Amino acid sequence: MKRAVMILALAASTATPAAAQWFGMPAWNSPKGGTGITISGNAFGARASLGLANLTVTAGLSSYKPEGATSSLTSVGGQAAFRVIGGSLIPVSINLQLGAGRTSCSGCNSLTNITAGGGVSASIPSPGISIEPYLSISNRWHKVATVSGTESNIGWVIGANVGFGMFGVHLAYDSEKFDDGTTGGIIGIGAHVALKVPIGM
Repeated sequence: MKRAVMILALAASTATPAAAQWFGMPAWNSPKGGTGITISGNAFGARASLGLANLTVTAGLSSYKPEGATSSLTSVGGQAAFRVIGGSLIPVSINLQLGAGRTSCSGCNSLTNITAGGGVSASIPSPGISIEPYLSISNRWHKVATVSGTESNIGWVIGANVGFGMFGVHLAYDSEKFDDGTTGGIIGIGAHVALKVPIGM
């Protein structure tokens, strides 16, 4: 199965990319959640999140071209995160995540990724800046179209979300160990804008 994932990825680089949810991007998380609309983007894709108290839903897409590949991988997907513990008065937050994504490219079989897990974060008090380092652990299922069987792996993400009012940056490292014993990893860096306005809820 790992070989099929690598064929799909057209990977010619020395680093194996983690399949995660959207190919070439970490499984982003913000355990403390929030209200309003957040729009995030980076060199490979964009996400839009809607925070409704304890629930955050996200839709996104990415385009990833491994070094030496002849075509790009395009991923689309969605995610739901539910904050179990945490809030404005509690500095530690825990959430549960469930997400799915589909990756395709010209001349290759599509890949479906499903992730399920949780994350924990801590809000670091800083005047004028919101800092949220986090750790997420999830199970990832990968299914290549026309290939029998599904690969199931454990992956983890360590990252941080930093906000400067409406604007902010996020970074993360995503690692996943595959069935054949190899480990894939990817670093993601992006920027976001959060519209923290009431939306009728």
